[in-house]
Amino acid sequence: MQVVPKAGSSRRFILSMSMACLSLCGLLVLADEPANEGPARPVSWTERVVAPDAREFWAFQPLHAATPKPVKNAAQVRTAIDGLVAEKLEAKGLTFNPPADKIQLLRRAYFDLVGLPPPPEAVAEFVNDGSPDAWRLLIDRLLDSPQYGERWARHWLDISRFAESHGFEHDTDRPSAYFFRDFVIQALNQDLPFDTFVKWQLAGDEFEPDNKLALMATGFLAAGVHSTQITKNEVEKHRYDEMDDMLSTVGSSMLGLSIGCARCHDHKYDPIPQRDYYRLLSTFTTTVRSEVELDLDPDGYQRAKAAFDAEHEPFAAALKKFEAEQLPARFDAWEKNGASDRAKYPWIVLDPNSLKSEGGATFKKLPDGSILAGGPNAKFDKYTFVVNTKLTAITGIRLEALADPSLVKGGPGRADNGNFDLTDFQVTIAPAINPASGGREPAGASAVKLSLKSPRATFEQPNLPIAAAIDDNDKSGWAIDPQFGKDHVAAFEFETPAGFEGGSILTFTLVFKGNDKHNFGRTRLALSTIKQPVELTAPGLPQQITEILDKPPENRTAEERTAAVSWYATMDDDWKKLNQASAAHLAKAPRPTLAKAMISSEGLAPVRLNTQGADFLEQTHFLRRGDPNLKDAVAVQGFLQVLTPAGTDAKRWQASPPAGWRTSYRRRALAEWMTDVDSGAGALLARVIVNRLWQHHFGRGIVATPNDFGTRGATPTHPELLDWLAGELIRHGWKLKDMHRLIMTSAVYMQSSRFDEANSKNDRENSLLWRKSPVRLEAEVIRDSLLAASGMLDKTMLGPGTLDESTRRRSIYFTVKRSKLVPMMLAFDAPDALSSLGERSTTTVAPQALILLNNANTRNYAKSFGKRIAPDATTDLSQAIRSGYVIAVARQPTEEELADGTAFVTAQAASYQSAGKADARELALADFCQVLLCLNEFVYVE
Repeated sequence: MQVVPKAGSSRRFILSMSMACLSLCGLLVLADEPANEGPARPVSWTERVVAPDAREFWAFQPLHAATPKPVKNAAQVRTAIDGLVAEKLEAKGLTFNPPADKIQLLRRAYFDLVGLPPPPEAVAEFVNDGSPDAWRLLIDRLLDSPQYGERWARHWLDISRFAESHGFEHDTDRPSAYFFRDFVIQALNQDLPFDTFVKWQLAGDEFEPDNKLALMATGFLAAGVHSTQITKNEVEKHRYDEMDDMLSTVGSSMLGLSIGCARCHDHKYDPIPQRDYYRLLSTFTTTVRSEVELDLDPDGYQRAKAAFDAEHEPFAAALKKFEAEQLPARFDAWEKNGASDRAKYPWIVLDPNSLKSEGGATFKKLPDGSILAGGPNAKFDKYTFVVNTKLTAITGIRLEALADPSLVKGGPGRADNGNFDLTDFQVTIAPAINPASGGREPAGASAVKLSLKSPRATFEQPNLPIAAAIDDNDKSGWAIDPQFGKDHVAAFEFETPAGFEGGSILTFTLVFKGNDKHNFGRTRLALSTIKQPVELTAPGLPQQITEILDKPPENRTAEERTAAVSWYATMDDDWKKLNQASAAHLAKAPRPTLAKAMISSEGLAPVRLNTQGADFLEQTHFLRRGDPNLKDAVAVQGFLQVLTPAGTDAKRWQASPPAGWRTSYRRRALAEWMTDVDSGAGALLARVIVNRLWQHHFGRGIVATPNDFGTRGATPTHPELLDWLAGELIRHGWKLKDMHRLIMTSAVYMQSSRFDEANSKNDRENSLLWRKSPVRLEAEVIRDSLLAASGMLDKTMLGPGTLDESTRRRSIYFTVKRSKLVPMMLAFDAPDALSSLGERSTTTVAPQALILLNNANTRNYAKSFGKRIAPDATTDLSQAIRSGYVIAVARQPTEEELADGTAFVTAQAASYQSAGKADARELALADFCQVLLCLNEFVYVE
C-alpha cells in the first residue's frame, strides 16, 4: 500500500508519521494531552524524553545483589564466583573440569598478568612449592610486577584508539602523545581506583591540575584521528567530527554504548535521543589538544637539588660576607672619587615596568638591569617591554643580547645552539599624561612609532645583519652564529630626538619569527641623550640609579642606598670574581627533566597544524541530521536520561570553577556523573569494566560484545555474576587488582582446558564455563615472548617509542603511527587505532607462520635463544634440549621430544658442517630453537 499525503501537507504528514514511529519504538514520550483542549504543541526533538520503561533494560538498571544458591558439587566451589557459575552448569547437567596442573596455571598467570612467559627459575620455584598459599602468592607477586601495567595497558589502549599520529592522508606525528600510554601503565601499576582512572581521563586537569599523572590522563580525549588540513569553510564540520570522536569513544570504552549513533538521528535501537547526544557533546565545546611541560622525575630532581644546594652554600656565603663587610665602603670611595660622573656613562639602562611574552616565556630582572628569559621557549615569540621614563631629547637606543650560564652554550639566545634570530624591532612612544586632560589622565592609545636609523652591532652573522631587524620583513633578522656564549650589542639612532616633558611611555617590541625557538635569552635596553653615535660598549647607568645619584648621599633613603650599592657591585672586580664563581657553580645545578606532553584541556594554546579559522567553537548547537548548516538551539550540558533517574537535574554533578580558572568544569561534571553509582552511570561503568577483566582472563566476556551493552549487543550469560562482580569492584574501592585476585583464585579460572565431547554437546561454545577455553596470545605478547625466550628483552619502561622493528623493548613501546603500523603486529591482528576496539579478532593466516619462519628478527631471536641454551663443558646436548623446552613452554620435554630434539640438532649440525660452516653447532641449535618458537604451544597459553 502506498500512502500519499495531500498536496501542501507533506512536511506535516512526515513529521507526524516520524513522531508516531518513534513513540511506538519506545524512544520518546509525548506530553499527555488533556481531552478537548485544542491541539497540543508538538514536542521539539531537542526536548525529547525517553520512555520510562526504557530503563527496564538489564544494562540500565541498578546493580542487583546476587547470592549463590547451594549446589550439588559444593566441593568444587572456591568463591562466590564459582557458586554463581556452578548453578547454571548444574541446570544443564554439567560440572567444572578438574583443576589445571601447576604448569598450566603458571603460564596462565604469567601471560594473563604480565604478558611474558615464566622464566625457568619461576617454573622451578612454583612447581616445587607445595604450600597452600603458593598460587595466591604467585598472583600477588605478578600483580606487583611493573610488567603488569605494560600488559594491561595494551588492553585499555585498544579501547582508547590510542595512536601517536593524527591520521588521514598526511598522518602528522604526535611526538608528545606517548605520555597517555605511560599514564595508563603507571596508573595500573599503582592500582589507581578505576573511578579515579576514568575521572582523570575525562578531566584530570580539572580534578588535580598540579598532578602530572592526572594531566597525562587527559590524552585519552586527544588520542583520536584529526585532520591536519582544514580550510576555513571546513572548520565547523571538522570540529563537530572531533567532538564526536571524543564522545563516541567515551561511550564505547566506559559505558559500552554506541552514543555516536545518535548524531544524525535518534539512536535506532537504544534509548538515546539526539537531544541527549548533543547535550553530552557540549561537554567538549572548548576542549582542545594542547601541550604542557611536565617534570618527569620531580622526586629525583628534589634530591639532586638538595645535595647541590649544600655544595653551593660556601659560594653564596662568601658572596654574602663580601657584600656585607666590604662592598658599602667601596661604593662610598667610588662615589667620593668622582667615578659617578655622568659623562662617563652615556647610556641610561632602562627598568621596564611591564614584561610580556606572546609565547608564554617568563622574565626575571637581574641586578645589572638585564632581563633573563625562562619558562616555555615558543617556536616563535614576541616580547613586549614597556618603560616609563622622564628623559627627553632621547637620541638613540642600545639593545644588548647577553651571555648567561643558565642558557644553552651560554646563550645569548634560547636556541639549541645558543643563537637567536631577531626579525623585527620596533619602538613606540606616548606621553605619560594625556595633555588634553590637564594632567589628570594617562595617555591611553596615543602612541606613535619612532623611526630608527643607522643600525650598528658588535657582530653580525653573514646574511643576517642588524639592519634586517628594522626592515619590516619577518623573513630577515639579526643573528650571531657562531659567536655563542658572548655578549653582543646593537644600537640605533632616532630620526629625531624623542621624549615628552611630562614623561614618556616607551614600548619595545622584539619579534622572533626566523628559526624555531631562536628567541632572546638575556637582554638589556638602554637609552642615550647625547649626540650619536655613542660607543656601543660604553658603560651605562640604570635609570633608577641616575635618579639616586643625583641626590646628596645624606638625602637618600636606606632602600635607595641599598639599590645603589647593589648596582655598584656589578662594576667591582672582586665582587665580580665571587659572583662569577657562584654563577659558574650555579650553572651546574641540576635541572628538572622536562618534556612536552599532549593533553586535552581548555584555556591553553591548542596544537595547531594547518587550520584556517578557530580551533574550537564558542557554542555547541543541536544539529538537524547532524549537519552544521542546520543549526537549532544551543545545547546545554546534560547526560543520558536512560542512566539517570527521571527528574534528576544535571546540576547535581555540575560545579562552578574557581574564580579566574581557565576551564569550564563541564568535563568534571561528566566525570562525576559517569562514576555516580546511585544516580548516574556508575553501575553501568562498573559492569563494563568487570566484563572487560573477565573477557581478558577467559577469552570472552560475560557480555560477548564488550563495547556494546545496548539492545543490539549480546545478553550476559551470567547476569547475576556480572552484577555481583560490579558490586564487588565498588565495595573494594574500585581496585582492579583485587578483582584479578578474586577471578584468578576461583575454580572457574583454575579448571583445566580439557575438551569433553559429552559436555560440548550441551554447551558447544562453552558459554556456561565448564572448561577454561584455550586462548591464543596477542601480537604484542607473541613478540615479547620471542624476545624473552631469546634473552634479548630490554625491560626499559616508559618514554618515547620507536618504529624500529629490531628494538628489544616490549611491543607496547612501538610508536603507533596510523599510516605505518608494524607489519608483525598487523599480521597477528593488532588494531588500526582508528576507533575504539573492545575485542580483537583472532585470525589464522599464512603470513603469521611465515613471520615465525622467515622473518630476520625472528631468526635473530632463535640464534640468541640457541646461544642461551648451548651446552658447555659441564652439560650435554640433552640438557640444552631440556632447557629449550622449559624456556619456551615451561615444561620438560617428553622422552620422545627429547630424542627427536637431540637427533634433529645432531643431523642439522652435520649438514652445516658438510657445507663448510664453521659455526655448525650454533646454527643447528638456532634451528631447533626456531622450531620451538613456531610451536602452537608457544603462541597459545595452553
